[in-house]
Amino acid sequence: MSIPIPSETGTCLITGASAGIGTEFARQMAERGYNVTLAARRIERLTELAAELEEKHNVRAIAVACDVTDPVQRQELLDSIEARGDHVEILINNAGIGTDGAFLADPLETQMQQLEVNVVALTALTHMVVPGMMERHAGAVLNVASTAGFQPMPRQAVYAATKAYVLSFSQGLSQEFKGTGISFTVLCPGPTRTEFFGEAQQALENDSPDWAWQSAEDCARAGIDAMFKQKRVYIPKAVNKIGAYSAKLSPTKVTLEVLDRVWPVGK
Repeated sequence: MSIPIPSETGTCLITGASAGIGTEFARQMAERGYNVTLAARRIERLTELAAELEEKHNVRAIAVACDVTDPVQRQELLDSIEARGDHVEILINNAGIGTDGAFLADPLETQMQQLEVNVVALTALTHMVVPGMMERHAGAVLNVASTAGFQPMPRQAVYAATKAYVLSFSQGLSQEFKGTGISFTVLCPGPTRTEFFGEAQQALENDSPDWAWQSAEDCARAGIDAMFKQKRVYIPKAVNKIGAYSAKLSPTKVTLEVLDRVWPVGK
């Protein structure tokens, strides 16, 4: 089994492609010769990125405005790909959101939105795309989780829980589809320099050592390399691996106490 090679009618569908890691996924997949379909709500950014990729890499880059939490828009996204005679050969479920404060500090709608983007949309798009991959006996899915998914986290309880779902879901499918020609990889980044947590992240960056962080470019490259090597789970940077597996092996009570003291998001 190998990752599908670039084809004239194939496309790599990337959600959350308008910023951060998603933009870097798009650039690096186009650099490898893949046509890309860029999905996000901010169409202006997507259109600019699509033009950049077509000019620089001579690939077909299509920008599609899509709120992945809307079932109708998800279907329209895939219908638009089929209507132009393409098929999704690689799916990168990158869209994600998170909160950075106490559970009751945000309205219920905000907390539920995390579930809709991080869990429901990711699951739905995977279920919608994989049947076509099964027919072709080839395909790859790269899901973006987080090191937050390896342990429960105070002040990011919902976010960490959604990423634990992505981690478990991806590993389960990796085994279920073994031998079918479809690979599943889950990328679990640690702290990454993006717009993700806004001002709270900027404060965290200022208060933590530079070596603890990675760029969006490096994170995307690590994820793509892991997908092409068909790794089941990949955690970029040694410090993140140590942190993730230490938390997993430690008693939950100890992990929660430590995080409550050292994790400053929202405090």
